[in-house]
Amino acid sequence: MESSHENISAVNPNATDKTENNVKKQHSLPNISFKTMFAITFGFCGVNMAFSLQTSQMSRIFQTIGADPTKLGFFFIFPPLIGMIVQPILGKFSDGFWSPRFGRRMPILMFAAPLAAIVLVLLPNAGSFGFGFGSLAALLFGSIAIILMDLSNNACMQPFRMIIGDMVNENQKDQAWSWQQAFSNVGGVLANLCPFVLTWIGVANVAKRGVVPLSVRLSFYIAAVVLLATSIYTIVSVKEYDPITYANYHNFDPKEKKKKKSYWTLIKEAPSTFWQVAFIQFFAYFGIQYLWTYTTGAVAKNVWHTANATSAGFQSAGNWYGVLTFVQSVVGILYGFLVLSRTSQYKRKFWYRIGLASGGLGMIWVAFTHSQYALIAAFVLIGVCFLTMHTEPFAIFTTSTDGANDGAYIGLFNVFICLPQIIASLSSFIIFPMVGDSMPTMILIGGISWLIGAALMGIIKVERKTA
Repeated sequence: MESSHENISAVNPNATDKTENNVKKQHSLPNISFKTMFAITFGFCGVNMAFSLQTSQMSRIFQTIGADPTKLGFFFIFPPLIGMIVQPILGKFSDGFWSPRFGRRMPILMFAAPLAAIVLVLLPNAGSFGFGFGSLAALLFGSIAIILMDLSNNACMQPFRMIIGDMVNENQKDQAWSWQQAFSNVGGVLANLCPFVLTWIGVANVAKRGVVPLSVRLSFYIAAVVLLATSIYTIVSVKEYDPITYANYHNFDPKEKKKKKSYWTLIKEAPSTFWQVAFIQFFAYFGIQYLWTYTTGAVAKNVWHTANATSAGFQSAGNWYGVLTFVQSVVGILYGFLVLSRTSQYKRKFWYRIGLASGGLGMIWVAFTHSQYALIAAFVLIGVCFLTMHTEPFAIFTTSTDGANDGAYIGLFNVFICLPQIIASLSSFIIFPMVGDSMPTMILIGGISWLIGAALMGIIKVERKTA
């Protein structure tokens, strides 16, 4: 069906009084217009600005307020643990929810975005309330802020993912997932350049012992404003399908929505593609957890020859990691818009393999190079991987899910994104001492994990549908 969303006279996304008969002739999702495509993808910019600051600066923040570098894995357990709990709950809840005025998914964003903005302001101030360097109070405050930040960020992220499954057909799905992640990378660009640019214009990049520099704090404040603005745009612009229209487009009986399935039933009935992609995701996210945790320390060690978190060299490494993440994000934007959004649904496995292989080589490069500028080339490869692993897995497994439980399955799939991160963090308590507390070696291990994922891609058997 090729007609645009706006031109379907029989379908009004705001309508709640439709009967089953007057939409019975529609049996597949229509193509959506450019305006609708933009609305359901652009808002991810603000969400990822928050996530990018969290991932690129969290290690720096906690080491600055006095966390033991050998225990960093503890703090990195919180984000995936919260995501593993929150997203399945929100997905399953919103599958059976409908607000005549605001829809199914947007009410979640209306609640989560303001909370995320508040926590973005609080987190970088973990060392600003006089708790003391390395004190339990400072670390506890930071830990609670991280938990709240990840809870709210996950709640913001979930509606954007679910709405693609709700409204986008197979012909446009590659474009939608690629655009969403490309706009996500725009948020990453804004986030990770902020500390570097603010320092360049004269904002203090060092502070007294135990206090996060003003350049980092201001970056978080800016992210809070952008997150709120982009979320409001999405909430106002996106008009979701009413329950009967939605059920008709996804080819299930709307009366079945009254029969709630347990998580255990959903897991047992999950399509085989769900499990195959989840297995590959284990290696993908095991590797990315070490990228997030140890890159700043590895760059500081290899390039600036310091492991002292209070030194100017370490803070410079933190800023340079922001620049490298900027490179990663720009590459992802270009790769998403120019490559992945133009690919066929039948080539998703191929591009997924290319992405993981590129990232693995990039991480290994980071582990061994001592050149500040050679790291740029490594992060070009990592940028290809990062964009791919956030688009192709969702495009592959959602082809096989039913429309009745898409939110729940997208939430459950997030478990297999979060679980490997938790395992990686817990494993770090054993692996890190075994490799002589070497952060570059931890980066090497992450790169090898990505290469293993690329090598195992053949286990995925893609199920095809035309709707």
